[in-house]
Amino acid sequence: MSRPRIVIVGAGFAGYRTARRLSRQARGRADVTLLNPTDHFLYLPLLPQVAAGILEPRRVTVSLSGTLRDVRPVLGEADRVDLEAGTVHYTDPEGSTGTLTYDRLVLSVGSVNKLLPIPGVAEHAHGFRGLPEALYLRDHVTRQIELATAADDPKAAAARCTFVVVGAGYTGTEVAAQMQMYTDRMTRRRPLPGGVRPRWLLLDVAPRVLPELDERLSRTADRVLRQRGVEVRMGTSVREATHDGVLLTDGGFVESRTLVWCVGVRPDPLVEGIGRPLERGRLIVDPYLQVPGHPEVFACGDAAAVPDLERPGEFTPMTAQHAWRQGRVAAGNVVASLGAGERRPYRHRDLGFAVDLGGTQAAADPFGLPLSGLPAGLVTRGYHLAALPAGRARVVADWLLDAVLPRQAVQLGLVRSWSVPLDTASPELARVPGAPEQPHAHHLSPGPVTRADIPAEGDS
Repeated sequence: MSRPRIVIVGAGFAGYRTARRLSRQARGRADVTLLNPTDHFLYLPLLPQVAAGILEPRRVTVSLSGTLRDVRPVLGEADRVDLEAGTVHYTDPEGSTGTLTYDRLVLSVGSVNKLLPIPGVAEHAHGFRGLPEALYLRDHVTRQIELATAADDPKAAAARCTFVVVGAGYTGTEVAAQMQMYTDRMTRRRPLPGGVRPRWLLLDVAPRVLPELDERLSRTADRVLRQRGVEVRMGTSVREATHDGVLLTDGGFVESRTLVWCVGVRPDPLVEGIGRPLERGRLIVDPYLQVPGHPEVFACGDAAAVPDLERPGEFTPMTAQHAWRQGRVAAGNVVASLGAGERRPYRHRDLGFAVDLGGTQAAADPFGLPLSGLPAGLVTRGYHLAALPAGRARVVADWLLDAVLPRQAVQLGLVRSWSVPLDTASPELARVPGAPEQPHAHHLSPGPVTRADIPAEGDS
């Protein structure tokens, strides 16, 4: 008799964790296939450090074939899931189509950018959901500083050196913090005409920075950003984006050539076509992560509306930490459905958050203890090292080199503007956006994160 076929769709935090657990728990019991557009898992929380030139791009990637023993990776983008036929239809990177047949299915397709109907945003803004966007942002910001340095007109130079980040959640706050330090270092060695200095604006309609986090962490992040010179404008967003700048909702106009869109994400549209009940675009599952009426189908991560057993009547938020934990439970329940072990419901306990603000600055509250400055920085970086499934030594090496050597502020030219439009949104490839914002904050995991484990955004 042939062994059961398990298909996992998506290698974000939930999918990768599911595959990692199944590579051990289902060995010899089932054939496991992982469908994903790329050959790696992307550790989204460190992406701002890639954009700022602290980490090399491959440091935040984890090879699927190199870390998932006895799991067959298939490169492709899922197009359609047929629950009645038990099949997943996909398109590979070269445009060919294929079909995967399953006995157990784990949907962990994650999320895509949220795009609001604001004039000019789709044409002039860029998101921050994957390596291409991080590399593009670094090149773009570097280019603006270099063009401003050579400009004869201080006004034109000031426009090029004005950078607008929309969304003061986890991603936007870290991007503004890290990139402000990057441009500050650049201009120390390359004076700008007319005494112009880089200007960073962080906008959000929320009343405070990091509105989804504890107010003490919010105040810490706000203070650090303002001390560095970042203009934090709460209760303000973009009314219209143009080539020459952005019109704000308060009526002001900011001349700029850079608009970074970090306003949130929505569940991948793939789940809408499955034809099962949704909650704000997420596939409703039971506490065991199974789709009602289809016990052979599991869903976890941003694509799943998982009941929050700690808050009856609510669903767990779309955070990478929840996705990571749900992946572990999904793997165990899939194996239990094959007759090994007992299934268990998804239950969580938050032990805090960690936000890297660049340099030695961070905000964290492990076990509810609010920290800032160097102690928070150590906790945050230690958390990321514990969370990374592989490549820790290389990450530490890059951190040490960044501490003692100047960063190389050069354009690589690997990613062009047209290849990372905002209205495409898969973490690393392309798709269409729209829907409610959900933060990708980093929860500190309950209990130690082992070397085989991981948490965190996406990103998801």
